[in-house]
Amino acid sequence: MLTNATFLKGLAIHATDGEIGSVEEFYFDDDTWGIRYLVVKTGGWLSGKEVLISPISIRNVDWTAKLLYVGLTKKQVENSPSIDTHKPVSRQYEAEYSSYYGYNNYWGGPYLWGPAYYPANLSVPPTAWSKARIQAESLDSHLRSSEAVTGYHVEAKDGEIGHVDGFVIDDKYWSVRYVEVATRNWLPGKKVLLSPAWIDRVSWLDSKIFVGMFRQAIHDAPEYLLDRPISREYENKLYFHYGHPPYWEGEAARESAYSLTGV
Repeated sequence: MLTNATFLKGLAIHATDGEIGSVEEFYFDDDTWGIRYLVVKTGGWLSGKEVLISPISIRNVDWTAKLLYVGLTKKQVENSPSIDTHKPVSRQYEAEYSSYYGYNNYWGGPYLWGPAYYPANLSVPPTAWSKARIQAESLDSHLRSSEAVTGYHVEAKDGEIGHVDGFVIDDKYWSVRYVEVATRNWLPGKKVLLSPAWIDRVSWLDSKIFVGMFRQAIHDAPEYLLDRPISREYENKLYFHYGHPPYWEGEAARESAYSLTGV
């Protein structure tokens, strides 16, 4: 299901034995645009401490009731590795986090979730985990804060066209499916969507996202309205406009290939 990240903020997180807190923002991987962690502000039971919750632990999301259920206990969350959300998340911390919860690595594999197609597939039984090792690789972590990237300028081939105004997420794969762009730099301005696959690079120093398209093409894209669900009809128009094959065709083939491996 595709949902604007606006509706992710404020979701109440329910552990197996009670409420943990509510979602503040998320960290995504700037290489694959997978959502690696939800930043959760805990309630009074943990003095409002911020903790990270991985999509690996998510069991169900009720968007109507604004509830997200995880297969964790409050005690597990309380004793999880502490994190300073004002600092970059290191690979070393991620390795410690995964080891604590008994998760496999999400990095180092051919799929969005490394060796797995879905985040839940990275959860392994403790008996199997006791024989496994997770190592912090020399590669740096590519995690970025959704709040920090919101507001980045969008640079087309022929100049600036607007800024990042939000994200559309896919709660099946837990990934950023689209970047929401406000084109108010041009008159009349509107909001449009860009797939992360069309982004050439992101400059964290310049707070810019670069795309290999002209401003007019982006401005003329089908308008995105927050109060309207994203239908497959709308997505077809979007991909036809930009002249790119739809993502679901490639995903269907990859998912089929993954299923044949027996993982």
